[in-house]
Amino acid sequence: MRRMLGVLVVLAGLAGSAAKADDAADIAAVIGDQMQAFTARDLDRAFSHASPTIKGLFGDPANFGRMVAQGYPTVWDNSRTRFMELREVGGALWQRVEVTGADGAVRYYDYQMIQTGEGWQINAVQPVELPGTGV
Repeated sequence: MRRMLGVLVVLAGLAGSAAKADDAADIAAVIGDQMQAFTARDLDRAFSHASPTIKGLFGDPANFGRMVAQGYPTVWDNSRTRFMELREVGGALWQRVEVTGADGAVRYYDYQMIQTGEGWQINAVQPVELPGTGV
C-alpha cells in the first residue's frame, strides 16, 4: 500500500509538471503574440490578449495602446523577447519575460496570467528590477 501511494505521488507530480509545461507554452504564445501585435501596431489583436479586468479598465484598444506606448515603451517597441521562469505566487501564475526594445534596452517584466473561457489572458504586467541590471 505504501509503495502504491509513493507511485501515485510521483505520477501526480509528473502530471503537474506536464500540465505546467503545457501552460508555459500556451502562456508564452499569448505573450509573444501580443508583443508581435504591438510591433505591428495591431491594437485589436494586442487588446484581445488582455483579461476582462484590463479590458474594463481601458475600454477599447486605442486607450490600451496609448497606455502601453507611454508606460511600457520597451514592450511597445520590442525587438526580442525571452521567456524566463513561470511561477505560482499566491495561487496566481506569473511569467517573467526579458524584453529588448528597439533601442536595445533590456527590461524585465512579470506577466500575471489567468485562464478564461477564451484561454490564457494577461491580467497584469509589472516591471521587475533584477539585481545587477540597474533597471
